[in-house]
Amino acid sequence: MRSSAKTLVVSFVGMKQQELPVKSSLKIVLEVDNQMLDEVMVVAYGTTKKESFTGSAEVVKADKIASRPIANMSKAIEGQVAGAQVTSGSGQPGSGASIMIRGYGSINATANPLYVVDGVPYDGNISAINPNDIESITILKDASAGALYGSRGANGVVMVTTKKGKNGKTSVELKANWGIASRAIPRYDTMDEKGFLETIFWNFRNKQFANGMPAKEAGLYALQRIGNPNVGVLGINEEFNPYNYAIADLIDPVTGQVRSDATLKYHEDWLDEATASNPLRQEYQISVTNGNDKTKSMYSLGYLSEDGLLKTTNFKRFSGRANIDTEITDWFKGGINVNYSRNESNTSYENNSYTSNVWYSAQLMAPIYPIYQKNSDGSNVLDKNGTPVFDYSANRPSGANANWNMIATLYDDKRSSTSDNLSGRTYITLGDMDKGILEGLKFTTTFGFDLINSSSMTYYNPYNGNSVGVNGSLEKATGRTFSYTLNEILSYNRTFNQHHIDALVGHEFYQYQYEYLGAYKTGFPFGDLFELDAAINTLEASSYKNEYAIQSVFSRFNYDYADKYYLSLSYRTDGSSRFYKDNRWGNFWSVGANWRLSQEAFMEDLDWVNNMSVKASYGVQGNDAVGSLYAWQRLYGFNHNANYGGTTISSLENKELKWEKNGNLNIGLEFKLFDRVDASIEWYNRKTTDMLMAYPMATSTGFDSYYANVGSMRNRGWDISLGIDVLKARDFNWKMTLIGSTVKNKVLKLADKPEIISGSYIIKEGETLNSFYTATAAGVDPLTGLQLYEVWDLDKNGERTYYKTTSGSKATACKSIQGSRIPNLYGSIGNDFKYKGFDLSLMFTYSIGGKILDSVYNTLMYSNYIGQARHQHLERAWKNPGDITDIERINIDKTHITTDNDLINASYFALKNVTFGYTLPSKWLKKIQFESIRLTATADNLFMLTHLKGLNPQYNFSGGTNFGYVPTRTVSFGIDVKF
Repeated sequence: MRSSAKTLVVSFVGMKQQELPVKSSLKIVLEVDNQMLDEVMVVAYGTTKKESFTGSAEVVKADKIASRPIANMSKAIEGQVAGAQVTSGSGQPGSGASIMIRGYGSINATANPLYVVDGVPYDGNISAINPNDIESITILKDASAGALYGSRGANGVVMVTTKKGKNGKTSVELKANWGIASRAIPRYDTMDEKGFLETIFWNFRNKQFANGMPAKEAGLYALQRIGNPNVGVLGINEEFNPYNYAIADLIDPVTGQVRSDATLKYHEDWLDEATASNPLRQEYQISVTNGNDKTKSMYSLGYLSEDGLLKTTNFKRFSGRANIDTEITDWFKGGINVNYSRNESNTSYENNSYTSNVWYSAQLMAPIYPIYQKNSDGSNVLDKNGTPVFDYSANRPSGANANWNMIATLYDDKRSSTSDNLSGRTYITLGDMDKGILEGLKFTTTFGFDLINSSSMTYYNPYNGNSVGVNGSLEKATGRTFSYTLNEILSYNRTFNQHHIDALVGHEFYQYQYEYLGAYKTGFPFGDLFELDAAINTLEASSYKNEYAIQSVFSRFNYDYADKYYLSLSYRTDGSSRFYKDNRWGNFWSVGANWRLSQEAFMEDLDWVNNMSVKASYGVQGNDAVGSLYAWQRLYGFNHNANYGGTTISSLENKELKWEKNGNLNIGLEFKLFDRVDASIEWYNRKTTDMLMAYPMATSTGFDSYYANVGSMRNRGWDISLGIDVLKARDFNWKMTLIGSTVKNKVLKLADKPEIISGSYIIKEGETLNSFYTATAAGVDPLTGLQLYEVWDLDKNGERTYYKTTSGSKATACKSIQGSRIPNLYGSIGNDFKYKGFDLSLMFTYSIGGKILDSVYNTLMYSNYIGQARHQHLERAWKNPGDITDIERINIDKTHITTDNDLINASYFALKNVTFGYTLPSKWLKKIQFESIRLTATADNLFMLTHLKGLNPQYNFSGGTNFGYVPTRTVSFGIDVKF
């Protein structure tokens, strides 16, 4: 200290800075600074100050997690982190969302980030973690931040830190939340009974008209074809006529319209009937925290019950956590963190086009088919108890699920699962002295495990539906997942004058094991028997065991000088059992630097600059998640034929398989201005080499594919976060948060194939991964109503000459790339208002650009199955010569060819969350010795604006949709009491 100094500035991480006059003797007591505490981030194997961090990371705080009425914490990340794309997730109660950080990391290898819970990689169910137990979630986005996790951190790291005990008196917190759910995304606009019958008329009429039959005769033929019971399942017939006129008199053979005086005898909606009315959600939590100078602890119990939007589906979770940290001596510390959760689910099949998927069947059932058996006047047939009798008609046409009633299956069939999840984390720390020759040196060993015992049951009744032909079926399975991580870390943390060193070296061993046992039997004597012993025929019985291990050595060296210049170096080597011994080990590293310009002398006169830093990092991470735990080995399958057993090769080995590598460059600028504007601007370039992929093989080889390292790919883009304290007054505060991200993807190289085509997708060198590859539409021919396509021929110079044609085969031969799902810009807009004890937060999310191939919409538009529902857009389909329209004529024999017209703009704007809260004044609560009482009202997934009603643009990252469980909107009310 200079002799002329008059003021002493005292500061410490997490404490308020104090300025004191210089005296010979001072007593200094620092106060906790909650704002500074927010700047301390949990990172790989430790913590750091945000201002000194050289990598890219963002923190989602507990209040943002608690504001979402969610069962799975993965959904809390949406809209909170720049560069993180989050799917909507399934509406299935208890389900989670998928997360992708800064674009596709690979082609076939997983793009999922690594989850780390309390410092240890996590293999349990994400839904087993009670969001109320979470203190923060840190997202590590670049190599400098995540390289210490080596092989599993290439796609980013999601670090979950659970709540701990606090020093002070015992505190009890009670939380309760009640809510109701509804569809977050509206239904597609499907035709009613009138529109559907008219569409079927045009199907048959246009077929004959195209073959030369005059228009009126073609119309009469169509009526006969629809109403003739002798046609069988290919006709509609009078059994399914909901009107008071016979079909022959119902539709005008010239105009194709249902007569205006026709009335409905019945009207039933399959999707409405399958959907629950205001399903309930309730959640309760009690937590106790206490602590002193030696021991701190936190205990919690939680219960969650979510009823599903689909009738009979639900999710229940019972959870408990104990987190204890103790300091036995100044040099000996330890702790244990244990979490138990039991999850119980009644579920439905989803994400497939099977009749067992109720969402699929109910959406596609045409409106003329009754749910319940009907009398001649359209009233329901009742059983002896007065209950309507389900209609399982075998006379429905193709596409209308003959001998099936998906509403009945909700009650007659069962699909359930349970899981018992136990996770433990324990550590011992030796050293960490604050004086003496061992000052700053400590040794920590940590052991963590995740154990999951799960069971599932799928039952189909013997009377009607999926398994009626085999007298019912039952499948039961059990699974056991056990993984553990053991690490030992020696670290050194010291300050010498203005030099600060933080270094560590460590070893880690990880092992994973999964065991499966299951059986499938058919042939029950009667229904509602849920044990395999009751069935006669064993169709399948199987068991297997998978194992996987990684051993690692790692190190990190952090240095800073005068709180201005920061350097970070890390190195890790991983050995994975997924690779042959010659390629087993991979070396991963990172280097990062941070320059705090605001600490420089030339910036000290700029009072309006609170903080400013420039940082850059580069590193290489690895990925071994190739899709098979044994990809380097030849695998054999055991089968039988005519009661004789044998083996066949099920997959080829590749001993040359090696680590996929991910080189990540990150350059960033962070600043805080006027004590109001807080911003982060980052540019990244992420290049994946030696990409792991299931590489396609010729069918003549007898194999579909083999695992190989096939090429390279690049993602680059910008992440921008801006926080503005718009208004800071005594009683009123308004803060706005703006987040925007971009990502540009390019496949740089593919082994020996320049392109890989799969349906309407293509992977091609020089193009975006999973680009859409379709024919190009060029309108509808007004004379014939046929679809026109833009195609080309090559001239003698190899140049393309474009023209239009109605030839589908030519259009298919002239497919071209039509864009991809990747948006031009995505992010969120947040607003937080506080007035005295009231607070209001609103979070909007948005995505601009990108395309989606909506299979649900396309099925409603182009299906040739007579019994399937139709979209209202078909009302503008071509009908007569001279019609100008964008939708081709309806024709039962027409095979639809996917074109760019079928790609829908994926842009959306959504109000994801609104939370209104009121915290009672502390002066009221002191009288009853309560610490706080907070009341909340929350609306989640309130609305979404899209280019097509019914579209879910957040279904997945590749740009597809499916007949899955729709996301839900939740309106809930809660109370949080502390005493």
